[in-house]
Amino acid sequence: MMLKVGQYLQNRYEILSLIGTGGMSEVYQAKCHVLNRLVAIKLLKEEYSTDANFVSRFKMEAQSAAGLSHPNIVSIYDVVDEDSLHYIVMELIEGVTLKNYIRNKGRLENREAIGIAIQVAQGIAAAHDQHIVHRDIKPQNMIINKDGKVKVADFGIARAVSCQTVNGNAVGSVHYISPEQAKGEYSDARSDIYSLGITMFEMVTGKTPFEGDTPVQIALAHLQQPMPHAESLNPEVSAALSRIISRCTQKMPENRYQDCYDLISELRRALVDPEDEQLNRQAESDDAPTQVRGADNDGPTIILDRIADSAESVKRKNAKPAAEKENAGTPEKTGKPAAANGKPKNGASRGISHEANRHKHKETASLDKMLNAIGIAAAMIIVIIIIVIGVKLSGLFNDSFSDSGKSTEISAGSGTEEAASESESESGSEAESVAEESSSGEIIRLDSLNLVGMTLENAKQVLSDKKLEVKIEEENNTDVEKGKIIRYSPAEAEAGDTVTLTSSLGPEKIMVPVPNITGMSVENAKVVLETIGLSLGMETRTKDDAAAGTILSQSAEPQSEIAKGSSIDYVVSEGRDTHFVAAVNDTLSLQDYFGPSSGNTELKISIVMKQVVDGENHTKVVMDPTTIMANTALPVQYSIEGAEGVRRGTLQVLDLTNDRVLKTYNLTFVEVAK
Repeated sequence: MMLKVGQYLQNRYEILSLIGTGGMSEVYQAKCHVLNRLVAIKLLKEEYSTDANFVSRFKMEAQSAAGLSHPNIVSIYDVVDEDSLHYIVMELIEGVTLKNYIRNKGRLENREAIGIAIQVAQGIAAAHDQHIVHRDIKPQNMIINKDGKVKVADFGIARAVSCQTVNGNAVGSVHYISPEQAKGEYSDARSDIYSLGITMFEMVTGKTPFEGDTPVQIALAHLQQPMPHAESLNPEVSAALSRIISRCTQKMPENRYQDCYDLISELRRALVDPEDEQLNRQAESDDAPTQVRGADNDGPTIILDRIADSAESVKRKNAKPAAEKENAGTPEKTGKPAAANGKPKNGASRGISHEANRHKHKETASLDKMLNAIGIAAAMIIVIIIIVIGVKLSGLFNDSFSDSGKSTEISAGSGTEEAASESESESGSEAESVAEESSSGEIIRLDSLNLVGMTLENAKQVLSDKKLEVKIEEENNTDVEKGKIIRYSPAEAEAGDTVTLTSSLGPEKIMVPVPNITGMSVENAKVVLETIGLSLGMETRTKDDAAAGTILSQSAEPQSEIAKGSSIDYVVSEGRDTHFVAAVNDTLSLQDYFGPSSGNTELKISIVMKQVVDGENHTKVVMDPTTIMANTALPVQYSIEGAEGVRRGTLQVLDLTNDRVLKTYNLTFVEVAK
């Protein structure tokens, strides 16, 4: 049931125009006359409104989502039942969906894609903190406003829809669905992370990773096909970002990021260092082939009314015993597969053959182990005899050997202070030996102390305990974290000697001059700062006569110098507390233009508002192109917000079928409180 322009809901919300239509809802622009603000109204389509169970779920989930408040989430103001109408009143965002943004640009650069992904992940993380999982993360549900802010929409409504079946009538979410959702299994926060990974893949490549002729084929691809690497479609994708996408889209939830905060942290690292080696190493294991549950052979059948997967039970039936798997690298003599056409063999014969193989394998394995043990023991005895003879001949077995043994090295740890501490506690008697030597003036081997990688304070304490003096030097280093030891000298010392510790200052700071961004729009300032290696920091909004979105002040003085990579906080104008509004209240008889016999004639009609702003013509669509019969009485009843400070304009009713203007209304805009 479509709402009509000018129609009121709850004597409060005036329908202004249809914004768009989706698979399950229609979205309208409306004005709330109680709070005097523009809102969006998402109305459930009739096929959903008549399903009592769905409506009940929808209300419950939408009411839960209404409690979410975050800059990267579209706010829900109200959830309403009105007769047969069920709708959500939500924040109106003037912008474009990420899906259309990708479609218009083809694909996004690394930095832009990461920036968008961070904002989306922050919104999702806030919802997860409230135990709300979206379950329908996709670029169609992400809106970018004119300031570049990204907001995630449809929390709650997505949860209700996710309970429906995935079939030919499903909305276009199957391209982003997680494997566990495709199988009708339990989904949690990691399912949203998978879908965000697919969205990131689409941002940098311009396409989704899995395609098919039907939703069923695409869902199966998520289950069975390996995830392609983003750089295979776009060589400009950074290694770090590609690894992040790969980890997000692992088939098994436990192999993905376990929460959005870990993902956000690594996205920020990838933004600073696109070739982050540590990040790449952490993700190496994610590139190993992933066994997909239910993807082996042709046995598993996905029932797409719930996409229930029987693959697990098939795998358990076909699984080899543990002992048999050890010999899996050797083909059977018969060369015959265990099952034909992916179907398991008869249960009884399979059980007998497995049992026989298991006994046979145990006997063979026991014999092999016995022979191996005898061979190893014999070899060790021979080697020991040779070493003893050789050492005795060289005079190495003498009284001094046991003394020099006191300077045996403590095995090197990982370089972190935790590993160093662990190494010291594990080395027990060896550390005591070193301490005894230091008190008697003997040599201390500094490599046994694992100083490299320790914090400066810990290293000083360790040397002080050994009665050594400390001299500190500092230098910049891109590989060693600030405040940790890069190297030391000398390699050996006695009690009372001075050891020089070289501590890291972190990467060398490159200073850049601060540009004047006051008076710029937020988007322009962002571009200017990014070109010289700076970024926008914390935003503070305030009412001001300056146009909304104009930067009023900045934290760093223009022409001063700050380190490259720093951010600049800023204050931005929200505009005035007033806006300029004009009203039209008329009914246009189309029959006057097309004659009394035009009842069967269809017309495509649109209504636009035009203003001249700063010498340029601006056009705003008030009513989208709509097919109307030529004998219709068209209501032209609008309250229209115009450009700030502009008091004149026109409203035009356009006949798009015949490419002409039917009527022009002169508008006078009045400044009123928001």
